[in-house]
Amino acid sequence: MPRKQLEALEKQLATESEKALKQQQTADALNQELQTLRQQLADLHQQAAQQTDTHDYSEADTRAYLIDVEIRRAGWSLNQKRDREYEVTGMPNNQGIGYADYVLWGDDGKPLAVIEAKRTTADPAKGQQQAKLYADCLEQMHGQRPIIYYTNGYDTWLWDDTQYPPRQVSGFYNKAALSSLILRRSNRQPLDTKLVNAEIAGRYYQKRAIGSICKQFAQSRRKALLVMATGTGKTRTAIALVDALQRTNWIKRVLFLADRVSLVKQTANAFKKHLPDSSPVNLVTEKDTEGRVYVCTYPTMMGLINETQGKSGEARFGVGYFDLIIIDEAHRSVYQKNRKALKRGRVLH
Repeated sequence: MPRKQLEALEKQLATESEKALKQQQTADALNQELQTLRQQLADLHQQAAQQTDTHDYSEADTRAYLIDVEIRRAGWSLNQKRDREYEVTGMPNNQGIGYADYVLWGDDGKPLAVIEAKRTTADPAKGQQQAKLYADCLEQMHGQRPIIYYTNGYDTWLWDDTQYPPRQVSGFYNKAALSSLILRRSNRQPLDTKLVNAEIAGRYYQKRAIGSICKQFAQSRRKALLVMATGTGKTRTAIALVDALQRTNWIKRVLFLADRVSLVKQTANAFKKHLPDSSPVNLVTEKDTEGRVYVCTYPTMMGLINETQGKSGEARFGVGYFDLIIIDEAHRSVYQKNRKALKRGRVLH
């Protein structure tokens, strides 16, 4: 090839490389600006949610202004007589009758949840025993024990007393999530390290870590902290854990949170390679895609949490949507700042 032609090609290549670099730098800058704006929006939502309402609402007003709104946000229309003040029999009182504040029903006509409401200034825990008694009656009447909620409109507690102790949640589950909770009581299988796919995580310490986490979950604990050095296969360990939990019906949907877009892309690709059946979704670039594993940055997720869908105003990623949340490189500051997102499932740091 003539020297002049070679020099021309080299010059063209250098120009194209410089152009591509500038385009990438521009894209990175725009992405960083977008992430910053999303974080600012999430911070504003969080600040608004933390502002204290000084009204001393009665129990009726608490239901109308606070609890009804949150229940509808979870997709419940509350348009049937049986949804409110539902009469139950078998209560330990002179009449043997009680009236549950709310009952949420499944498509089969069986109760999925019972909700005991208190006024805003009352401790919601005062309703715990009453809610349990209503659950006892509903179980006797309909042959299914409902999930128990008790709330004062600000603080809401969920109690599946067949599986776990009460825990504070940020809202109510929709019908699909409640149905899954109840179905899991009977169809989830024992956790065993023999179920770990060695092709995903075959090193002995990876299996040991997964076994330790499974033991924690089997003992009704909902959080686990896994400490692994760089290069030891944290992502593959997480993928193998998700695979085992999904195959034993402990979980369905997973949220994997990372603090950088590059890590989100890397993790999503790893899931697509090692666990393609989980239909991994990179929420940074595939916001409208459905799957069983979602990978996302904190700011993007905080923005998506506030999204609603359809005329019902139901939250897209409502409380209970994710069964497991995995936090990459968890730090106290990250956890505190993004607690709203992290409350939405079982958490693995």
